[in-house]
Amino acid sequence: MQGSTFLNTKIEFLKGVGIAKAELLHQEFNIYTFNDLLYYFPYRHIDRSKMYQVSQLDDTMQFIQLKGTINNFKTIGQGAGARLVANFNDGTGSIELIWFQGQKWIKESILAGKQYVIFGKLTEFNRIFSMVHPSLEDPLQVDEKLYMKMMPLYNASEKAKKRGIDTKYLMKLLNTLLTDSRLIIEENLPDFIIKKYKVLSRKEAMLQIHFPQNFQILSEAEKRLKFEELFYNQLRILRYKLKRHTNYNGIKISKIGDLFNGFYKNNLPFELTGAQKRVLKEIRADMGSGKQMNRLIQGDVGSGKTVVALMSMLMAIDNGFQATLMAPTEILANQHYVTIKSLLANLPIKVELLTGSITKKNRRPIHEGLLNGEIHILIGTHALIEDAVEFKQLGIAIIDEQHRFGVEQRAKLWKKNEQPPHILVMTATPIPRTLAMTLYGDLDTSMIDELPAGRKPIKTIHKYDNNRLAVYGFIRNEINKGRQVYIVYPLIEESEKLDFKNLTEGYESICREFPLPQFAVSMVHGRMKAAEKDFEMQRFVKGETNIMVATTVIEVGVNVPNASVMIIESAQKFGLSQLHQLRGRVGRGADQSYCLLMTDYKISAEGKLRMKTMVETNDGFKISEVDLQLRGPGDMEGTMQSGVLDLRIASIIFDKEILEAARKEAQSILNNDNDLKKPEHLILNQYLMLYRKTNKWGAIS
Repeated sequence: MQGSTFLNTKIEFLKGVGIAKAELLHQEFNIYTFNDLLYYFPYRHIDRSKMYQVSQLDDTMQFIQLKGTINNFKTIGQGAGARLVANFNDGTGSIELIWFQGQKWIKESILAGKQYVIFGKLTEFNRIFSMVHPSLEDPLQVDEKLYMKMMPLYNASEKAKKRGIDTKYLMKLLNTLLTDSRLIIEENLPDFIIKKYKVLSRKEAMLQIHFPQNFQILSEAEKRLKFEELFYNQLRILRYKLKRHTNYNGIKISKIGDLFNGFYKNNLPFELTGAQKRVLKEIRADMGSGKQMNRLIQGDVGSGKTVVALMSMLMAIDNGFQATLMAPTEILANQHYVTIKSLLANLPIKVELLTGSITKKNRRPIHEGLLNGEIHILIGTHALIEDAVEFKQLGIAIIDEQHRFGVEQRAKLWKKNEQPPHILVMTATPIPRTLAMTLYGDLDTSMIDELPAGRKPIKTIHKYDNNRLAVYGFIRNEINKGRQVYIVYPLIEESEKLDFKNLTEGYESICREFPLPQFAVSMVHGRMKAAEKDFEMQRFVKGETNIMVATTVIEVGVNVPNASVMIIESAQKFGLSQLHQLRGRVGRGADQSYCLLMTDYKISAEGKLRMKTMVETNDGFKISEVDLQLRGPGDMEGTMQSGVLDLRIASIIFDKEILEAARKEAQSILNNDNDLKKPEHLILNQYLMLYRKTNKWGAIS
């Protein structure tokens, strides 16, 4: 593309930048080229076409512009807390101007009685209006093209602002770039897409996103650029999926043999749900197709994903292959090992566990057993991807809570076989549809959306600290019924900055409230050695202790059907996803289970919304939608690790309709021309390669 040469010019060669400023633009803004600057979009715009009068101001206004004179400077306070205050008057009234920094420069530079245009955020206290650190302009020097209409605001760090790189500076750079005669902004969408979706040209959108004429055309520019970004995101993901299906042959696993049937008839502890049966059929069809399976299983806490994973492994073993399951923590790997060993009792299947705690001496026979095929199933943590771990013939690799693993870690597991094994990734963290489309868009998705028969919905109650005695009474009643209780704390030791209940203090308090010999209390936290944690866990699993006081190490991997109460201290400290995971540790038996969310009265509006959401629903997908809105996509489940969600302008929270339209259009194009060789699609092929380089995408499956 002709225009790309100019846009790839290093940013230091743009007028007004230079070496020193360029270095700061690299470090603070990730701007290296003209193109990076062009795509550094403003986070909002302010209408500066209107000049207000002081007499018109009211407390509903935010950013405003005034013209008048500045007088009566005075310094209030001393030392670091000192502030410079001046009176601003436009003939209709006056407001206060306040500076906390740069006071010496202001006093030396501002001429009393001279007219200035001021702009900034209006605040009101005791019926007095003020403006902190206003923007100041000489009316005779105001560049009307830049300032007297829709003004863009750009994110800038404090470090950058101190060095002169702020909104005003970035506006000037962009104006220089956008008015350069050498700038060519080429179109990257075919005409038929532009006409079908009635979007602006790319050139017009770029001009209007930075310096819009009005809010209407700004909205149209945003729509165009959001569609472009999401369309290429989806085109790349879907094309990758299509090529993998077309180009990569998979191990053919078609036989349903004695081990699978024997397990189904004799060892399965409960009747499979309809959802589990449906997902198993999808997995069987994938593995028998001759193409490599890459499937995501989404299932809420306690929906029975482990049994589905085990039965998938049995399909592979029946066909002469080995299987492996990788979990993110030793606790979860141990739990899977114990569960799967017990489920396979009396079947001729050798299962081994490999984690960081396994000694070098004990690893050797595991490595040998894998190479000669004696070990059928290997369960473990990151230790599975070490070079020393080699399989005779790996047929299927299962990754649990896969969002906790990086792309490179997963890729190493896939390379454990000459022919790529089938891949099954599982998550108990329900993923909103829009996030799944961008993060896991190249995977086939299965949903286990049905809980096993006999499970009662967990009752969730929000309690304040002053209800603690009643809560303790409730715990006693449950223990007297033979039940067990979890109590989870967010901290291990007291923090001077945080007043949340800490684990050690909580443990001592619980031991006083529930003394021996009538009660027994366990404690587990992340700083304990693996052997100590396992010992305490096993005491609770065996019913030797009534109460487990813990941090979030029990978030995943603990399965005690007899535990009926989950108490979460300082619940406002936890995110929705964590609260939902912790709640899922109970409700695994036939008895009614409870989750009590303990907070004090000082709780933010967001904290109240989290508590309300937990009380109102057990549906993980509804919870994940609220969580996505509260936290944003980049913060959820480590999704930023793959770079897929490095979206510059689009939002998967607020732009669902654009995302779905972009995906539908991308899928339609690939269905008719998977190589993008048709004349009308050549522009897509060309830009897709450029887009891939500039976005530094990694593989995401």
